[in-house]
Order: sequence, then structure tokens, then C-alpha cells
Amino acid sequence: MANLNLQHYLLSLATLLLAITTTSSSAPIKALYWLDQPLFLPSAINTSLFTHVYYAFLAPNNVTYKLHVSNTTATTLTAFITTLRAKTPPGTTLFSIGGADFNTTLLALIASNKSTRATFINSTIDVARTFGFHGVDLDWEFPRTSNEMNYLGKLFTEWRSAIAAEATATARPPLLLTAAVYFAVDFFMSETTSLKYPVRSINKNVDWVNVMSYDLHGSWSNYTGAPAGLFDPKSNVSVAYGLQSWIRSGVFPQKVVMGLPLYGRTWQLRDPSVHGIGAPAVGSGPGSNGAMAFFQVLDFNNQTGANVVHDVETASVYSYSGSSWVGYDDPFTVAVKIGFAQALSLRGYFFWAAGLDTSDWIISTQALKTWKLCMKETGGGS
Repeated sequence: MANLNLQHYLLSLATLLLAITTTSSSAPIKALYWLDQPLFLPSAINTSLFTHVYYAFLAPNNVTYKLHVSNTTATTLTAFITTLRAKTPPGTTLFSIGGADFNTTLLALIASNKSTRATFINSTIDVARTFGFHGVDLDWEFPRTSNEMNYLGKLFTEWRSAIAAEATATARPPLLLTAAVYFAVDFFMSETTSLKYPVRSINKNVDWVNVMSYDLHGSWSNYTGAPAGLFDPKSNVSVAYGLQSWIRSGVFPQKVVMGLPLYGRTWQLRDPSVHGIGAPAVGSGPGSNGAMAFFQVLDFNNQTGANVVHDVETASVYSYSGSSWVGYDDPFTVAVKIGFAQALSLRGYFFWAAGLDTSDWIISTQALKTWKLCMKETGGGS
């Protein structure tokens, strides 16, 4: 009975979202990040499900401030581009710079000076054109001061100017410029309460921002939580709050792309009999460093006979078996999130990361089907 009530609730929500969705003249984004690794090759990417594919990651040299591309990386980039060009449909490709494990101090240093910004920017354009990418993406996690946010705005302005100049000089289409950003426009982790992304520069210079609407909770906390919960009745740490904060700040909705994780976060429960969201935990659960790919979550559920719970308040899913607890999204909750994104007139969605969905791309397929259904209902494009 509870499951039927949940379905009724979520379907009603999806219907409401569809009713208020507005159409958009901009081509929608359905993107995927591919992390350079040998276990899931670019040849395995189903490009019919995505409009853009990101190569992750490249990084600048700490002496020259230019992107460092070793011979090995050059071979990988060439194979990545060649493979995606040969697919049907061919993939639109970008490379991403930085990432969660990259030295943010170096990015801050580069962004703080006009000369180093120019060196860095020119190298990104050179690499994109040399290997045939359609654009570049900055994944700076994260600017930590108001000065760094100001430098980020200047970086975007000068980057856009350089891209436009290069396109004019070479008579080629301008490269895309995107950025992966925090789940909310205000950076919660900063000690400066007024710290906020450079909205004006983003609107003017960036094609879109990929909002990382995930990792809101994890085993770094001693309580279970929805890692990418659409809602949170107790705090502002939710996908809905984060996306709306970007729009409330003045970022055009068509510049905003919602992030979707193809993985779950795990905890070890302190008391297996207390297993709801917010249950006390003593550390990470199964998986690697407290994380499990979606296909691994399904295996865990099947192999352990785990209890699977759709949580109405957060519009997320969790499962538990013994002391192991996993929070994640499934095709149903992803469909609701897609409806929410369209209700906000967002540009689209992206997934982190390739290789974490099931072999038949069950979540990615559901996302695309839902997006198309929403657009059909409202008379928009695909």
C-alpha cells in the first residue's frame, strides 16, 4: 500500500511539473562525462542517448600553466575523438579540466593574473582544435573566496573573448565553453557567507553550467542521507533548492543543466534496526570508498535480498540489508527529476559518469524517454 501511495504521489508531482513546463528555443543538453580509464571504453558509449560527451580530465602544468598533454594522453584523446566521430549519431565532444582531485590552488593561481589566464586559455583552445573537440569545460572544485569567484568571472570573460577571436580568425564555429559547478549558487562550504558564483559573467560568457546536484550526503557524515535527494524537508541541502538558487540569483534557466549521479553512497548503520534516512552510521558501507555504481547497487539488492524503500519526502531511493545502507536514484526518481528540470525550463541534464549505469543503460534511457515525453506534452523540441 505504501508503494502505491508513493507512485501516486510522484506521478501527481510529475503531472504538475509537466503542466507548468515552458518550451525552449535552445537545443536541449543530455550529456555524459567519461572518465579516462580502461574498464569502460568510449566505444561502449551509446551516443543515441546523449547530445554531448565529456572527456575527463585534463590539467594545466604547474610551471607553464598550459594544459599538459603527454604522449599517452594524446593517444587517448585521439582514440576518444575518433571513436565518437565514427558512431551513429556522432558525439559532440568536450574535454573537462580539473576535477574533484585536482589541485585547486593551482587553478586559483592561474585565474588570479591576466597573463597566466591568457596562457591557460590559449592552451585550451590549441588543444581543442588540435584534437578536434567541440568545446572545453572547467571543473574547478571549488573557488573558496570572494576573490577567487571574482577571478573566475574574469576567466570566463577572457575565455569567451579568446574563443570568439579564434573562431573569427579561422572561420570555424566557436568552441563551446561550459563549467561544472557546485549544487547551489552560494558555496555552502565557504567560511564567507556571501560567497557566490559570478552570475553576470556566467550569463554573458558561458554556454551552460553543469550543476553537480549530487554528493549532498555521504559517509563523511555519521548519518544516512539522500545523496541526490530532490527535496529535503529539514534543510536547504537538496537538488530542488540548489537548482532554484541558481535561477533566483539571476542565471538564465537555459544556462543551467542538472546533474544526475549513476552511483549511490553507502553507510554502515550503527544499529541495523534503525534504518531510515537520518539513521546513525559509523562509516562507509559496501563499495569503493563508500560508493557503488548503479549496476552494483542492483546486484547488492538482489544478492542480499535488501529492503528497497522509495522515500516520498526526498523523492529518492534507499536500500538496506543488515548494517549496510545505500542511498541512490533509480529510473523512477530520475524521471521525476527530469520533470522538475523541465518545470524550471532548464537546458537539460548530464550524468556522472559513463560505465556506472547498467549494461542496457536503464537510467540513461529512462531520462531520455522522460525528457522527450515532457517535450511532446508541451509541444517543445526533443
